Amino acid sequence: MSAAHEFMNRRAVQIQTPGRYSLASRFDATGARREFACRTSRISPFQMLVAAPVTGPEGERVIAHFGEFGKLDGLISDVVDGGFLVDLVISQGEREKLTNKLEWLDKRTRDPSVVDVRKQQRIVPKNPHTTLLFADETALTCFVIDVSPSGVAISADVEPDIGTRLAVGRTVGSVVRRFDEGFAVRFDQLQDPSQLELLVRPTTALAAAAAMRYSESSWYLD
Repeated sequence: MSAAHEFMNRRAVQIQTPGRYSLASRFDATGARREFACRTSRISPFQMLVAAPVTGPEGERVIAHFGEFGKLDGLISDVVDGGFLVDLVISQGEREKLTNKLEWLDKRTRDPSVVDVRKQQRIVPKNPHTTLLFADETALTCFVIDVSPSGVAISADVEPDIGTRLAVGRTVGSVVRRFDEGFAVRFDQLQDPSQLELLVRPTTALAAAAAMRYSESSWYLD
């Protein structure tokens, strides 16, 4: 049984918290560690399962930052589809603090009277992984940070220039901004809020290319 499967049978909190992380082997053009967006799916005081766009080998160091938990340091102990399991390397004091925080968050998520206002302002898809297709038909997987009717924030192992045309799932747009963990894409057209989850689902390169061609023809006609 893999370490990730064993972790699923241990006591932990099921919680989706957005954050960012860096790997010991990934650097940008300046020599600084590159950061990517991520999301927890399950966490305990000793381990956490993270959905992420870029993984590393077992044993690689991970430094993650979450608004709910702060900085968490650890080592990859298992690689899973779309993410990895991290063994947390933190002090006893930090572990006790994390334990208290997890207990509080677990109670909060079980309380139906608590409303997270931030989630009403944007949509965080259940499946954060989707397909990214460029105009030259280069395709790769990426991580959706969040999505709105006008655009989407992406984290991926690529840093496209501002203005780059691409398809995210079945929706086409242009890169309008870059930030530490990724980049923002503005859709060519405002999308139906009720369809956002469907539009950013993973798709085939062929379907994404068809969406690109259709959008380009409409864009020129406009």
